[in-house]
Amino acid sequence: MIALACDHTGVALKQELMKMLDEMGLAWKDYGNYDANNRDDDYPVYGYKAAKAVADGECDRGILICGTGIGIGIAAGKVKGIRVCTCSDVYSAELSKRHNNSNILTMGARVVGTELAKMIAKHWLTAEFEGGRHQRRIDMIARIENGEAPEA
Repeated sequence: MIALACDHTGVALKQELMKMLDEMGLAWKDYGNYDANNRDDDYPVYGYKAAKAVADGECDRGILICGTGIGIGIAAGKVKGIRVCTCSDVYSAELSKRHNNSNILTMGARVVGTELAKMIAKHWLTAEFEGGRHQRRIDMIARIENGEAPEA
């Protein structure tokens, strides 16, 4: 299950990604915002809801959208267990999964167009975590998250 969320700037792009996920046969759950005209929405609310669903295991991963992808990514990244990648290119998205086992992808609706966003999401969704030496680094990130110093 893919958690989806956005602020008002990302509603249209989120709807396009929903269609793409349906075509890929992937289940999704929408955590809002649902109204592109609601300019009083706050991206941290939606980023938190989706990230919490991923951290709690309700969803496997998430795709979040705001104007740049940065703000909603910062908010989501505050949830323990979340590894966010904010991407505007395919290569970074794929490597963030293969090397960093990212579980939240964020994109900027004002940064990437619809077709590029779909390409980025497809590559991220289909990439596999490579494990090995990369797992050691994920473990270090988890130690930092728990207030501990990483050790080599």
